[in-house]
Amino acid sequence: MENLLLAIFVLAMILFFKHRTKGFTSSSAILLGIACGYVASIVMGFILPTTGVTADGVEYTKAWVLNWDKVANAAWFEIPKFMPVKPVFDLRAILPVMVMFIVTAVETVGDISGVMEGGLGREATDKELSGGVICDGLGSSFAALFGVLPNTSFSQNVGLVAMTKVVNRFALATGAIFLILCGLSPKLAALISIMPQAVLGGAAVMMFSSIVISGIQLITKEPLTGRNLSIVAVALGVGYGMGANTGILAHTPEFVRLIFGGSGIVPAAMVAILLNVLLPKDAE
Repeated sequence: MENLLLAIFVLAMILFFKHRTKGFTSSSAILLGIACGYVASIVMGFILPTTGVTADGVEYTKAWVLNWDKVANAAWFEIPKFMPVKPVFDLRAILPVMVMFIVTAVETVGDISGVMEGGLGREATDKELSGGVICDGLGSSFAALFGVLPNTSFSQNVGLVAMTKVVNRFALATGAIFLILCGLSPKLAALISIMPQAVLGGAAVMMFSSIVISGIQLITKEPLTGRNLSIVAVALGVGYGMGANTGILAHTPEFVRLIFGGSGIVPAAMVAILLNVLLPKDAE
């Protein structure tokens, strides 16, 4: 109950800043809502019990409690270790990672399209899509030098852009600098990582709902003929079904599970592309 109330409070603060204020404050509604969630968690720690007991008599710390010990124990500055493991070229590792890159490329294309539609009100050009995928690949290649798995674009950013309409490169570069600082300062990264799931969930409701709206806008830009409706309906059904029920692929070969089992995005995209090729075009 406490987590639910905290999430509702964060969502209410986001709506307040978004629609009751103007300018910078309105554009920063998500950030300010999360900050209010942190403050609320601190206040709750003073007036509510921070631990509970399960039915088996085991004591646990409640999910909304901020773990300040993690922040206190983190270093102020630390440089990531270059090449933490010895490079080994093994197809058993290379092939699955290649599949991961294919999956992230599909997601990147979708995220770029959503950002362009939500932020600029137009579809992404081929040059913008290819540039985004190339940047994803370069970033992932650079990250690999520090022992990090392939990067992926985050759909939450689509929701943020759709809400704020901020697509200024300086603002985006400032966000990138903040992420770099989190990588160089474990204490700053720890401060972000202790965010209660309820706080993140309250903000995510707004962001993911905005993503859905951006997707609807993209779909409805073209006339919803019977052919288009069939493509959208089948793609959404397959994508949601396979994403929500991963057991569907339990008895398929491993490479099939690697490609289609992690997310519904890939099967939905492939089904949409396949149907777009196979179904007869509507008469002009």
